[in-house]
Amino acid sequence: MFESVTQVVMSLLYILVFPGFLFCTVIGLLLTGIDRKLVARMQKRVGPPIEQPFYDFFKLCGKETIIPAVANRTMFLAAPLVGLAALVVIQLCIPMFRFTAFSGMADMIVILYLLLLPAVSTILGASASGSPYAGVGLSREMVTIISCELPLILVLLAVAKTVGNAMGTGLCFSLSEIAAFQAENGCLILRASMIPAAAAMLLVIPGETGNHPFDTAEAETEICEGMLAEYSGAPLAVYKLSHSIKMLTMTTLFTALFLGGIGTGIVAVDAVIVVAISVVLTAVSISLPHAITARLKIEQVFRFYWTVAAGLALLSVILAWFGL
Repeated sequence: MFESVTQVVMSLLYILVFPGFLFCTVIGLLLTGIDRKLVARMQKRVGPPIEQPFYDFFKLCGKETIIPAVANRTMFLAAPLVGLAALVVIQLCIPMFRFTAFSGMADMIVILYLLLLPAVSTILGASASGSPYAGVGLSREMVTIISCELPLILVLLAVAKTVGNAMGTGLCFSLSEIAAFQAENGCLILRASMIPAAAAMLLVIPGETGNHPFDTAEAETEICEGMLAEYSGAPLAVYKLSHSIKMLTMTTLFTALFLGGIGTGIVAVDAVIVVAISVVLTAVSISLPHAITARLKIEQVFRFYWTVAAGLALLSVILAWFGL
């Protein structure tokens, strides 16, 4: 009885505190603040304070939620919560080096499916709003999803094949086993065959998170925030929070796939290391492209991911398949 209660309490702590909702919220908003500050500095501006996303989030939560008269009320309000819940679940499944909250579910195929839910929920919320601006945004979001999925799948396949070859299993899709393998044999990014896949993953991160220059679905100056045109108040705050958490999700996924061999085995220390790596990856893959590039058109996004990013990932798959 006591063990069952303890297990339930620990599960709730994992879900609500660490590495679940509270951890995701704080670190996700912190990454957004750091990103905005870095972009400003790169463009020789002062920029907002790093804690500004926290102020924005709580300010939106306190504002009135306006629901369009033509909207499907239930779907309009539920869609942001579904996306947020999916991201928290993903974070529970991604290993933090040797620590995983729910290791039995830490499978790359599960992660791949769950990563689609935030984007799909945004599309459903936009379609439920009845706004023509949201309609344009959701069509662009669908193209972006299709664009990013191919290189992401190839990256996961390259990692699975590399670890599977070394373990003699052919393919290994378990993130926990990939983390254990790297803890014993070193980081995968140190293998020459994995460098193209790591580069492809860095290119996928801003597309998956919808950051500049791949923010075609929002396009503030063209379609008035696109899919979020009709959102306000707490639902808009949840969408903004989900965007921030997805930055954390993608950077921690990169860490689990390619940098899993540098953990200490001490959860608190490893959490700090993961956050530090996420900050660096945010600067490299999100802030730097934002500061030096113009926003791409939707056809350019598709072409870029299906040629450059997919080509790099495919190269790693070929090298891994031949055991190189």
